Amino acid sequence: MYLHLGQSAVVPHREILGIFDLDNASWAYKTREFLERAEREGRAVWLTDDLPRSVVVTAGRAGKTLVYFSPFSSATLRGRAERDSIE
Repeated sequence: MYLHLGQSAVVPHREILGIFDLDNASWAYKTREFLERAEREGRAVWLTDDLPRSVVVTAGRAGKTLVYFSPFSSATLRGRAERDSIE
């Protein structure tokens, strides 16, 4: 199954490593460092023009970690993932 993250972006459930609330996750120095590094390396995908509400980390293709900045809350994405978890 796939999870819709915003705009036209969908990712397979099996590639999702974590779904994080951006307000809570961005307080930690290491997390901010990880997100900034992903952006510098071109592994960040912005799915909103406004402030994102969550971050989804995926295994991506060829083992390359991708970071999606989603307009949906982490609770909304988690609910969708749980509801659509039948493969």
